[in-house]
Amino acid sequence: MTTSATSGTGPTENSMRRALKRARDGVALDVSEAAVLLQARGEALTDLAASAARVRDAGLEQAGRPGVITYSKSVFIPLTRLCRDKCHYCTFVTVPGKLRRAGHGMFMSPDEVLDIARKGAALGCKEALITLGDKPEDRWPEAREWLDAHGYDDTIAYVRAVSIRILEETGLLPHLNPGVMTWTDFQRLKPVAPSMGMMLETTATRLWSEPGGPHHGSPDKEPAVRLRVLEDAGRSSVPFTSGLLIGIGETYEERAESLFALRKVSRAYHGIQELIIQNFRAKPDTAMRGMPDAELDDLVATVAVARHIMGPSACLQAPPNLVDSEYERLIGAGIDDWGGVSPLTIDHVNPERPWPQIEELTERSRAAGFELRERLCVYPEFVRRGEPWLDPRLRPHVSALADPETGLALPDATVEGHPWQEPEEAFVPTGRTDLHRTIDTEGRGADRRDDFDEVYGDWEALREAAAPGMTPERIDTDVRQALATAADDPTKLTDAEALALLHADGPALDALCRVADDVRRSAVGDDVTYIVTRNINFTNVCYTGCRFCAFAQRRTDADAYTLSLEQVADRAQQAWDVGAVEVCMQGGIHPDLPGTAYFGIAKAVKSRVPGMHVHAFSPMEVVNGATRTGMSIREWLSAAKESGLDTIPGTAAEILDDEVRWVLTKGKLPTATWIEVVRTAHELGIRSSSTMMYGHVDQPRHWLGHLRTLARLQRETGGFTEFVTLPFIHTNAPVYLAGIARPGPSTRDNRAVTAMARLLLHPWIPNIQTSWVKLGMEGAAEMLRSGANDLGGTLMEETISRMAGSSYGSYKSVRDLVAVAEAAGRPAKPRTTLYGEVPKERQRAAEASDGHLPELLPVLD
Repeated sequence: MTTSATSGTGPTENSMRRALKRARDGVALDVSEAAVLLQARGEALTDLAASAARVRDAGLEQAGRPGVITYSKSVFIPLTRLCRDKCHYCTFVTVPGKLRRAGHGMFMSPDEVLDIARKGAALGCKEALITLGDKPEDRWPEAREWLDAHGYDDTIAYVRAVSIRILEETGLLPHLNPGVMTWTDFQRLKPVAPSMGMMLETTATRLWSEPGGPHHGSPDKEPAVRLRVLEDAGRSSVPFTSGLLIGIGETYEERAESLFALRKVSRAYHGIQELIIQNFRAKPDTAMRGMPDAELDDLVATVAVARHIMGPSACLQAPPNLVDSEYERLIGAGIDDWGGVSPLTIDHVNPERPWPQIEELTERSRAAGFELRERLCVYPEFVRRGEPWLDPRLRPHVSALADPETGLALPDATVEGHPWQEPEEAFVPTGRTDLHRTIDTEGRGADRRDDFDEVYGDWEALREAAAPGMTPERIDTDVRQALATAADDPTKLTDAEALALLHADGPALDALCRVADDVRRSAVGDDVTYIVTRNINFTNVCYTGCRFCAFAQRRTDADAYTLSLEQVADRAQQAWDVGAVEVCMQGGIHPDLPGTAYFGIAKAVKSRVPGMHVHAFSPMEVVNGATRTGMSIREWLSAAKESGLDTIPGTAAEILDDEVRWVLTKGKLPTATWIEVVRTAHELGIRSSSTMMYGHVDQPRHWLGHLRTLARLQRETGGFTEFVTLPFIHTNAPVYLAGIARPGPSTRDNRAVTAMARLLLHPWIPNIQTSWVKLGMEGAAEMLRSGANDLGGTLMEETISRMAGSSYGSYKSVRDLVAVAEAAGRPAKPRTTLYGEVPKERQRAAEASDGHLPELLPVLD
């Protein structure tokens, strides 16, 4: 049993009385009050439990299932009992030698898994709880050998494969517990499992870091790592189960802090579907066999405090096989779920504790005034929410077992396999396919999506997260010395000097821009380059939840659209006819598009216009394609290249600092994954641009880090063709409408970023591009005097910035771009994507049409 972290004694009578009153009155508790209430016993515990039960009852009433307590009828599948961690209380994990002596493989075979799943389906089970150790191949060569022999890159690949077979051959819904997962792991597994889980256990770092602690020597039990997993689950819109393991040596304060950490994640992403409050049970043959079990009063108090902290809408579970039939006390403390109960398999984590019979659970729940109802592994709230929480490939499997009214399980549903496949007819033209034209004449249907308050996470929690990163730093470095260094050799600029220059203003800023322009002249000459290109945004349906993006729409929104492959090819043909040398193609992360859809887009363009350069698919789209197909990033990019992909845009970078990224976006790829995609593309000979979107919740120190990251990557690969400055367009951006982001960068910011990009990327990335779409013609000319040498493209159509509120139109003629260069006192020159010479035939075609689609040429839809 734990004790007070401060005194080692219980709370005073006055502090308990005050905390109980606040709980009864529904006042928000703080950590110290929660720690006091965790020690409630006797009449105080009865009082605490009663108020917690009232909170639970209010939540059930609001959810439309008053007086209902749920459970999931499941089978427990221990896919592997090998693990790289060494938790001191665990009997689930074993070693290869013991598995061999018992006649078992390192992993359960697919046949063994399916045998359990089929038997469970025959008994009416609907959940396949797949539990395993963390990354066993990192510790055990035998695990690595098994995976290699069976054709799997890693354990996650095997989990994905076996989940698909369970779906197709048995109809059970996989609930996955593979331990610590990366953001990319979530993308790989989300299409094959409606829900996943991982216990937080505790946020007490000392229990992991100090020798003798229950988690010492277990890399995956570091609290910061586990909290990151919970956040990545929320960012990925994965219904997620988590919880606490109580009585492993934590103090009451630490336990309270753990509950508040869970609440913070739940508030931020609305993705924690249930919390399990599990009591420690000592087991023989473990290092903690001498520890006392967590007492029942301790469990009851923790359940009640969790209910008060998490609120009425939370779902709280306590495993019924760990409480010696004291079911009524747990119900009285505020639980509303019993978790998975199996009529077939044992609890492999607690094998000495058999599941109760479902009939007994029904009777005991009824005796406490509750009706026991079956749910699926994914909670009813998420069944009813649908997208983006349920992948379209899982919809048929979930719908076959779920009551459409309540989201609970259909008790008499036939549990049988259904095909797991990509949605059919992905490229059916739908919605406002003329948006690329009418955005300039008719505008957008509304300034925000109808689900503005839900899809992006909790705005209040986001304001708290954004505040530290938006605090400016004091700069004491001598700007004059920094300018001297930049003029002499910009590669020698220190971080302190660079940061001082990024803050420059007035005469210092003018001097900085002159230095940058001199470096530009010596590096690339005076020519202002541009490209005759067409943007093709093939869909704007997206559920990623980027908070800066006004382009993304739900499939049902008035401005949503998806183009057919024929329409994509038509637009490429039109562009070719008027002199284009490139199409730039990007789209939303449409849940119905299969991972191979991108190959079809590239092939459609190359089949129609073989000479067209295909510059397409951001790193986010690359990851989406790879994870949906089960391919590695390298395999997917190789296949895309074979399909006609030439280069990729280095968009989706925003700011390469996760402190900023997780404010800007709910679910986009993290910095490390962006770098992995771009590095892999470069290694395959697929070059890319590089970008930075700035002027939102960032500061100059973030710009510096971003530019340094790009320079390091370029020195390694040499694959970047240019750097593109992307000023944040705030007008319709959700993060601005919510009052969090500032209204885009100032003119000072734009000049400083352009100049410092020239200096910090010199000589590795020679081309610095400015955006007329975001800055207008005069703004672009000013950037040409501040170190830029490229104007980007004619575009012909542009939807993303226009949806965000840019007022500078969707295309510019060649004559327009030449005029911008002339305003800066420089000659203009057409280029290819790779900054090569444009064939004379292409130049003549562009001159004849002036580089944009004439009104007489219809836009084919």
